[in-house]
Amino acid sequence: MNLSNSQKRPYRMTARAQAAAATRERVLSVAWRHFATRPYEAVLLREIAADARVSAQTLHDRFGAKEELLTATYEWFGQQELAHRPAAPTASVAEAIKVLFDRYEAHGDAVLRMLSQEERIPAIRKMTDAGRAYHHYWAETTFAPLLHGLRGVRRERRLAAITVATDLLVWKLLRHDMKLPRGKAERVVGDMVKASPRPNA
Repeated sequence: MNLSNSQKRPYRMTARAQAAAATRERVLSVAWRHFATRPYEAVLLREIAADARVSAQTLHDRFGAKEELLTATYEWFGQQELAHRPAAPTASVAEAIKVLFDRYEAHGDAVLRMLSQEERIPAIRKMTDAGRAYHHYWAETTFAPLLHGLRGVRRERRLAAITVATDLLVWKLLRHDMKLPRGKAERVVGDMVKASPRPNA
């Protein structure tokens, strides 16, 4: 069956859009690997372009300067995290912590490297601040059943304790510094999350 020109046009447009989306995904994936494993100053756009199989001009036309590419890359990474670590109330602390550790085991070292640069790279600080805000929201939403019935200062303190217990730096302390097996580290965090506040605290 032969398609008319008018029928072919939408097909070509769809194919081009799919190809452009695939290229964008590939570029951002490659860019994240570079930004997450090297100091910001050592990341070269031409190397990202080469690894992503696009021209340097194409990279510049689509993403702009390195700071703009960093922003797009971190936003792309954030979307992956939202997909794998959604904020939703849970009755199972252990399951929530398992999901959290899945993400930390996969990308924790990369995020730690980004955190180590935030004081000197304003664009990175903007992204890491956004990450902190989401983690606070995730902790408050995910562990909402543990906050039920608490008010005022008691609720603030409990939420702060849960947010800290599930922070990336606690994962680093348990897994890297103390070298605990993952299962044991998860149980430690679970105990911290479930710890009951003192009645007059």
